[in-house]
Amino acid sequence: MDLNTLVQRFTSDIVGEEQFQKMLAKSDAESTPLRVKFGIDPTFTDVHLGHSVPIRLLRAFQDHGHLPVLIIGDGTARLGDPTGRNEQRPPLTVDDVASNSATYLEQIGSILDLSEGKCEVRYNSEWFENMNFFDALKLASQSTAARLLERDDFKKRMQQNQAVHLHEMIYPLMQGYDSVIVESDVELGGNDQLFNLHMGRQMQERAGQRPQICMTTPLLLGTDGRKMSKTYGNHVGLNAEPADMYGKVMSLSDEGMPLWFQLATSLTDSEISQALAGHPRQAKDRLAQEIVEQIHGAEAASVAAEGFVQQFAKNQLPDDIAKCVLQKKSLSLAALLKESGLVNSTSEARRMLKGGAVKLNSEVQSDPNLVVELQSDEAVLLQIGKRRLVNVVCD
Repeated sequence: MDLNTLVQRFTSDIVGEEQFQKMLAKSDAESTPLRVKFGIDPTFTDVHLGHSVPIRLLRAFQDHGHLPVLIIGDGTARLGDPTGRNEQRPPLTVDDVASNSATYLEQIGSILDLSEGKCEVRYNSEWFENMNFFDALKLASQSTAARLLERDDFKKRMQQNQAVHLHEMIYPLMQGYDSVIVESDVELGGNDQLFNLHMGRQMQERAGQRPQICMTTPLLLGTDGRKMSKTYGNHVGLNAEPADMYGKVMSLSDEGMPLWFQLATSLTDSEISQALAGHPRQAKDRLAQEIVEQIHGAEAASVAAEGFVQQFAKNQLPDDIAKCVLQKKSLSLAALLKESGLVNSTSEARRMLKGGAVKLNSEVQSDPNLVVELQSDEAVLLQIGKRRLVNVVCD
């Protein structure tokens, strides 16, 4: 597909579309690639399929000869939510950010060509760590409180008499300043980022640069219909194993399939229509295999599909269930879920238990305080949903 067709497929809004067409024509005539920026904050360890939508558009620009400018927001990621109530933006330390971002390039590299000359990778701590207090004040002078409070989430919190902290209002300015530093021609982001993308455009104009084109992509909802997030457990991580990735896609609702086909596959419109016209089970299998194949290859996708049929359609447990050996002999079920590695925290364990997603020896459990006694010669089978299983024994 030509670039304009792909842009229309993956975008929900374009600010400066007429200007973009002129820039594109000039770029083609002069063989000068556009600098196309996309930033991602390492808030969690996973880059998920929702993030992949703008990354796939970035790859489309790359395939048509333009230069992706990938910014890992290790500076902006530190802002967080000081109250700790916003699970989408947890407060993070420098070590947290470093740990989260350790595999980001590997995950993004499953979609984008990160080789030298093909992509420019920057970390925004590069410029923010060198700022002093007066530099920060100069950055703050680039906008007004009234303008910043126009951002949707700030406006809603003000209407609900919830606090908006001063440092949170700096975030759009930081993202905008990234655009000034890298001199981006185009910036991509989810449609919840439109305000921040606009800020980059405004700050570039003030810096004497040509304002960037802002392109937003639709948000790919999670498997349960909510915003895709590791917090909700409804995400599909790019670092997920093929079987887990396939299985999670198969848990998607029938209603969610059309948008997932559009944003997460490379199928043509006619191929998508043909897939959706058939049985939903077959359509979902096609969708799952397409997604797994893009990340792991065709063979892995085929094996994952067959394994799913064997395990779930025929109600069989897999033969290769992982084994976990713990030192403790007695733990609460919530603690056991965490210690076995099935969840990252006891709070996540409690959410899974409350939702009826946890089985202990094939029996659904809901009590996080249930005491589980471990043996050295007989494994306890822990299961979350249909895809996460582990046999646990005591050393």
